[in-house]
Formats: sequence, C-alpha cells, structure tokens
Amino acid sequence: MEIIVCIKPVLDPDLPPVKFRIDPEKNRVIPPEGMPWVINPYDAQAVEAALRIKETKGGKITVLTLGDSSAEGVLRKALAMGADEAVILADPAFDGSDGFGTAYLLAQAIQKNGKYDLILCGRQAADWDMGMVGSVLAEYLGISVVTRAKAIDVLEGKLRVERAVTNGHETFEVQLPAVITVSNEFGQARIPKGWGIINAAKKKIPIWDANQLGGDLAKMGRGAVRNNLHKLYVPSYERHCEMIGGADPKEAAASLAKRIVEIKPS
Repeated sequence: MEIIVCIKPVLDPDLPPVKFRIDPEKNRVIPPEGMPWVINPYDAQAVEAALRIKETKGGKITVLTLGDSSAEGVLRKALAMGADEAVILADPAFDGSDGFGTAYLLAQAIQKNGKYDLILCGRQAADWDMGMVGSVLAEYLGISVVTRAKAIDVLEGKLRVERAVTNGHETFEVQLPAVITVSNEFGQARIPKGWGIINAAKKKIPIWDANQLGGDLAKMGRGAVRNNLHKLYVPSYERHCEMIGGADPKEAAASLAKRIVEIKPS
C-alpha cells in the first residue's frame, strides 16, 4: 500500500505555562528559545497507524509537513519510527495559510508524489484544535473521509474503520483511496529505536517550494485565508473574593442578592 501521513510540528503540549508567550500585535505565538518543535501527538498516532498497516500488509509510508527547515526534526522523528520517505513543503508563498490553504497545499503535494491508497492525519492539531484539515483535504482530492478513527482494518480494496463518538463507536466500510483521521483512542505511538534514529539522521529530506508544487497561488498563503484571527491573548485566571455579611441570615441574603444584581454583566 502507498500510505501518506500528514503531520504538523507544534510546540510541546507539556511546555511549562511560564514559557508560553504571544505577540498580541501580530496575533502569533512566540516559540520559546531553545525549545524544539515536536510532532503533533495525534499525528504521531497517525504514523503509528500507518506502521501497523505496513507491518501486516506491506507498503511504503511517506510523511508530509508544511513548514520550513525547523520542521526537519519532526519529520526525522517519523522516519525514526519507521516511515520510508519525508517531504517538507516550504515557501514564503505558503506563509499564513489557514486550514483550507494547508489542505490545498497537502493535496497538491500528494498528487505530485504520485499514486496513493491511504492518507492518514491526526484528528486535530494540539495547538489550534480545529480538526478540519483532514476533511478539507479529502474534499480537494475528491475521495472519502472517516474522522476520529480508533481502529483501522485493511480489507480487499477497502477499509473497515471504527470511529469514536461520544457514547461509543461507529463502524464504517470505505473504499480506497480514502482519508482517515486518527484519534487518541487508537493507542500509544511507538518510541523510535536506536537504528531507526541513526537511519533517519542519514535520510535526505527534499523541500518542495511553490514552483515545484504548482497549483493556484490564490488558494494559499495569507491572501487566501477564510478564517481571520482577531485577537490572541493569554487568559487571566485571577479571582477575587468579597465577603457579604449581615446582622442575621435574612439581612445577609438580601445584601448578597443586591450585590449580585450590581455586578451582573449587562
């Protein structure tokens, strides 16, 4: 099987809150100095799903990411786990792409890469939690999609997928090729072994720019965004306590009710 896995570099979800900084003028997160990007945890589980399929059915796994040279470490993690090839999509024209633009760029890369049977993504990114790229990617490619997969079985020319829902799971059969987004219920992603890390370090990772990728420039980058971020800020968790008393419980209750009315937002 030809399997494509789309992964995203994110800030470490276990980053201490004191290290988290934002630029309110540019509405962006400021990466802490010396803290490397990590593979989005849901995407690591998508890589694990691809590896389990490869171990039982054979095939080739290619991982794709949208970013720059700083994303190389994340791709090498996937290679160390057992993926066969990796590609970075990097160009100033891609900067500022939203979920729709990212899905479009990934679709262009997948078509450029050639034949594919299965495309795996994490159910959502650990930073923005939008969970839209997999579904939009399937729309661009004109193929089926099943989201939040907790189990995947490969049959003859199709998949049987268990999909996590609020009160249990649903089971679908879907023809290949298809896009599947993998949920955390799938299970823990494996830890790379020594030889995997050594081999991954030697692997050449190509970078595809806008000229190599082709496509419509109007569908990528900041000029194509459909979701506009108006304000990014760190929430405040400050709390204040005000004691309301009275000569007796009746008076205290009346004073409390009066104070609640005064501070109730309009």
